[in-house]
Amino acid sequence: MIETLRIEGLALVERVDLEFGPGLNVVTGETGAGKSVVLGALALLAGARGSVESLREGAREGVVEAVFATKALSDLEAELLQRGIETDDHTLVVRRTLSDAGRSRAHLAGQLVPVATLGELFAGRIEISSQHESQALLRPESHGRLLDAYGDLLPLRAEVASEFAGLNALHEEIARLASATAERERRNDFLAFQIREIDEAKPVPGESARLTSERARLVHAERLRTEAGAAAACLVGDPTQSEARASADLLAEAARRVEAALRLDPTLAPLGERLRSLQSEATDLAAQLERYTASIEEDAGRLAQLEARLSQLEALRRKYGGTEEEVLRFRERAAKELAALSGAEARAAELTRERACRSESLAAACAKLSSGRARAAEHLSRALLAALAELGMPNARMEIALHPVPAPPFLPCGAGGAELAEFRFSASSGEAPRPLRRVASGGELSRVFLALKNVLRRAGRGMVLVFDEVDAGIGGRAADRVGRVLSELASEHQVLCITHLPQIAARGRTHFRVRKRERGSRSCVEVARLSPAERVEEIARMAGGEAVSETTRLHARELLTAAQKTKRGRGSG
Repeated sequence: MIETLRIEGLALVERVDLEFGPGLNVVTGETGAGKSVVLGALALLAGARGSVESLREGAREGVVEAVFATKALSDLEAELLQRGIETDDHTLVVRRTLSDAGRSRAHLAGQLVPVATLGELFAGRIEISSQHESQALLRPESHGRLLDAYGDLLPLRAEVASEFAGLNALHEEIARLASATAERERRNDFLAFQIREIDEAKPVPGESARLTSERARLVHAERLRTEAGAAAACLVGDPTQSEARASADLLAEAARRVEAALRLDPTLAPLGERLRSLQSEATDLAAQLERYTASIEEDAGRLAQLEARLSQLEALRRKYGGTEEEVLRFRERAAKELAALSGAEARAAELTRERACRSESLAAACAKLSSGRARAAEHLSRALLAALAELGMPNARMEIALHPVPAPPFLPCGAGGAELAEFRFSASSGEAPRPLRRVASGGELSRVFLALKNVLRRAGRGMVLVFDEVDAGIGGRAADRVGRVLSELASEHQVLCITHLPQIAARGRTHFRVRKRERGSRSCVEVARLSPAERVEEIARMAGGEAVSETTRLHARELLTAAQKTKRGRGSG
């Protein structure tokens, strides 16, 4: 429920702060006093479109802020958590602002959210019925949900919607598989060719580098032999040149001279050891170079083989990756895709069987829902007729038509079932019922809304229901009946009613009076919560006009006393 409401800078309001109570809250005041500003503020909280024209003249910004108690609305708190919004001690602050530049902003628990979020969260939780609009009854798509709520069919409705979504997804997947058959076959052939090409080449990781090195030795065999032989000759000497001294010989002579000097200076021992080691290393290197030189051969046949293999590997790398490792990884991915494509036909057959099975399940649930709706429509029509008669409309006719809805291809029904519910209404017995949104006047629509909400008052508790001039065109006994129905409805919901009738005002648990005041040269709206004594005066004014007398005060007290007795009687029952 709404605990507090602050309105600032809208219409004729500078600022008003309202503290609502549970049950029935009534708002009264003279015609033109500005009662509708409360209605407009609540509509903004529910996500209605804002207009710069609704701002108070000279105001830079209009503000509507409400504090909601959410302890009894666990489903709302769950939705808020899904959006990353947490309530503080089951309290939610909702703020809506309109600027003179045309910007409209919304905040939930201090967090900026799109204005559309308010409509998503409070749809079905704040319902407004006025002479000009009823959020529930002017939306034909909501009639089916109202009917299902009355017939306790919402779980079955959700089951049908879930089954439909799953079945529709299956149908779409089957259609995708069928439409992609030709492309799948082309892709299958292409992948098979790629895998075959890689498998025939049998690339080995690192093979290109190894073969490139071998090819380089074959191409430069003569140069390699010459350079390696010359290097060996530098180390151990060239036998064709007797006068040339080899590095190994020079190292040996250096070692002998150092050893001779050791007798004079023993500290030269480490140098001698290093020279002997260098001599041994030079001799070993020379031997390896000679073996390398002897191993190099010119082989034109092997060179041709290497060129062909390297060309083959280069072609694979251009197509499938920069290295043999990448080529093999490509082959693995292609094989997986090929396996998936090969299983597409089997998958399509499996999905077709599953679709048939789930279609039967959906058809059964849909038939059950249709049967339940037919019964609920009959019972709800009778209940609404009785409720409308209680509200002073004994000649009204009300029926709920169930229009068949064509099912999508391959599906037994739509997401909402096999039919669309439509409320049809006639204010007099001589007129055939027609769509409610086309024939009901504002006052009639408000009373239909009230009747419907009272019939459904135990379905979806904890709503905020707002009625603007639901008493239009009625009086006497009918007004008393409307007041009694509002009280009954307020036992399950928080109800705010703007009224001109004392019979209805007397039944309010909390009573606000709206007045228009002149401050300087400007008009200003004030809203005050009335004390018991002030309520007597206000109800007396409503009953007898501005000339309040003891007679009208007595009548006001009688109305209040009667309303309290009715509440106690209902509570004891």
